Amino acid sequence: MFERPEPTEYADYYGLYIGRVPEGDIRDLMASEIENTLELLRGIPARLETYRYAEEKWSVREVVGHVLDVERVFAYRALSFARRDPEPLPSMEQDGWALASNAHERPLAELADELEAARRSHVAMFRGFDDDAALRTGVASGFRFTVRGIAYVLVGHEIHHRSVLAERYLD
Repeated sequence: MFERPEPTEYADYYGLYIGRVPEGDIRDLMASEIENTLELLRGIPARLETYRYAEEKWSVREVVGHVLDVERVFAYRALSFARRDPEPLPSMEQDGWALASNAHERPLAELADELEAARRSHVAMFRGFDDDAALRTGVASGFRFTVRGIAYVLVGHEIHHRSVLAERYLD
């Protein structure tokens, strides 16, 4: 039951990310797509780690810090919903989180290693969810999501930011 979610399983905004996810078992894609991202990140020269393509935009390191924050927040949401926690979960204000993080000050290799560790943990977590858990729902940021919808958001969000890095920071 970890097939592509229906549009009723996530907020409209997240369709942008879910639409980027290729066909296949999402749990396998969680494992393979992170390898593509890590390959890109580990090929970025040190001189570009603090690069911003515009003054108000995040640096390469901050983009990776953001992906890492979202990875953890959405994985926690999936776990809460899979465990039938009835409490609505708060939103995540990404710009405030980015300002409060120290990602810009950390080496990109360290951020990439942390992202890899988080994703490997989340792949194992999602592999442990059965078909029933995949369809469980909860509310986050005022919107109802399924567990499988969140899995697709995680992968699509990663693919989106990998594309942004490749096109706007490294081109």
